[in-house]
Amino acid sequence: MGVWRPSRYSAAIAASHRGLRSELLDYLKDLQAEDIVSSPYSIPAYEVSKVIGGQEALVAFRKRLADMGIKLILDFVPNHMALDNRWLPEHPEYFVTISRHEQCHDPSSCFEYTKGKYLAHGKDPYFPPWTDTLQLNYANPATHEMMIHNLSHISDLCDGVRCDVAMLILKDVFNTTWQNLAGKMSEEFWPKAIEAIRHKHPKFLFLAESYWNRESELQQLGFDFTYDKPFYDYLGASPVNVPKLKGHLLADWEYQQKLCRFIENHDEVRASERFGPNHAVAALVMLTSPGMNLIHQGQMLGLKKKIPVQLIRHSKEPSDKALLHLYLKLFEFRREAVIQEGHTEWLELNTNGQSLCFGYCRTIPDVYAFILANFSATGIDTQFSHPALAGLGDSAITALSTRFPEHPHELHLHDSTLSIRLAPHEGVLLIAKNS
Repeated sequence: MGVWRPSRYSAAIAASHRGLRSELLDYLKDLQAEDIVSSPYSIPAYEVSKVIGGQEALVAFRKRLADMGIKLILDFVPNHMALDNRWLPEHPEYFVTISRHEQCHDPSSCFEYTKGKYLAHGKDPYFPPWTDTLQLNYANPATHEMMIHNLSHISDLCDGVRCDVAMLILKDVFNTTWQNLAGKMSEEFWPKAIEAIRHKHPKFLFLAESYWNRESELQQLGFDFTYDKPFYDYLGASPVNVPKLKGHLLADWEYQQKLCRFIENHDEVRASERFGPNHAVAALVMLTSPGMNLIHQGQMLGLKKKIPVQLIRHSKEPSDKALLHLYLKLFEFRREAVIQEGHTEWLELNTNGQSLCFGYCRTIPDVYAFILANFSATGIDTQFSHPALAGLGDSAITALSTRFPEHPHELHLHDSTLSIRLAPHEGVLLIAKNS
């Protein structure tokens, strides 16, 4: 995020926006003019910013990552571009036009790019427009070609793209929002765009930021992974919505494998604020669920102050080193084949539906991962039965508590039943291997 050339207009708007200034001051008490930059989602051109050394530096950085076995994913913003983008004033047809009559009725909806001519700001239909952007017109086939050309350029610089608000340019969404002004979008953008890039780079990865339950549709159109907002909503509900979470985690396996789970991102409050004392157990559930995981900068340190994307300097905060060590330990377990590949089944615990304690199991042949999560402020003695436990000794089970480096409470095995005490806000991962 933020690798592309910054927009001068966006930076000016950020510096003078009254509502945004309060947010910036909340984050940085000693805010300085030089701390404020353009939004990384107001992109004038897909040229690597000179602030980070330009394209040459990005290529070198990607090579360093590759040498460590790490791939690089960059942002692609398909819905809109900056006010000062490289295609204006020569190609206003790439954007949604607003008539003078419409402009009079809704002045905040558009930008006068040249005298007496207006273009619509980019927007999500459920929110006010993003006033530092212009809405791309996907009713125009030439816009499709231009954006595929941008994607092709990006694909030479990285291993994948995170496609910002990818559902906004689905044909039915675009037509519902913009057809009255732009005409009708007649062909989906994503299938042909993804096909074009895969022809050039067969292993290139596409991640969709998606909402409104459009995840499955975007997967069908070719995305490797889609954001899983329902997971975040169910896990972060107060109290945790166990029935909804259960149904979600037991959904179709192919669908599950293509979901990107998160408990924090740049649009949401920090996980340590949203989940409070349940941050660690929420991290356990996220990192032991199928699919991809997204970890936000500062999340592993338990930072609590949400960073506005228009700031380039971080506020000083105390960090939670114990939480960091837990995340690093969870990453080790995340590499286990049973966590990467195992199918999910729900565990029936000896608790009622209001206990805020739940469990599930991931399985591959001869290996079982049992995940127990207590989202309650009280401890609980819990037990469950599973055929895989029959005949196992305590030494056959590896255990990790979210209170790491503390060990879980002593577990007791009797036939195929396991009993364990969970502390308040504790999660436990148990991996059992049949020899």
